[in-house]
Amino acid sequence: MSQNEENHATQIQVGSMAERMGIAVSFATANKVVGHMPVEGNTQPFGLLNGGASMALAETLGSVGAHLHAGPNKSVVGIDINGTHHRSAKTGSVTGTATPLSLGRTIAVYEIVITDERDKRICTARLTCLLRDL
Repeated sequence: MSQNEENHATQIQVGSMAERMGIAVSFATANKVVGHMPVEGNTQPFGLLNGGASMALAETLGSVGAHLHAGPNKSVVGIDINGTHHRSAKTGSVTGTATPLSLGRTIAVYEIVITDERDKRICTARLTCLLRDL
């Protein structure tokens, strides 16, 4: 990691919804954001991790990366998110890793891979954020 890419995880506020879901960011730079979320409390009626919870984790992590890329004079707004759910999780926690696909002046696109505790892929998502001047 270069001097310009220090881990900003301790400075990240994920917002009240993400906090209620138990989402925590453990590593954050514009080029990589890692976060974790418990399965318990984020399940659908059949006891499986809710796909919407996976998307909330993905949007949280991608938005953090986009914000770090954009800098303090811009706001970040998610304008498109999509995901493919590969398998389910019933217990434990999941880990999301967001990496940029494209970092521009007005648009940032991140791929977010969510895995279970056995490192099996649960979901692959892509988030596009609009970077707007404040």
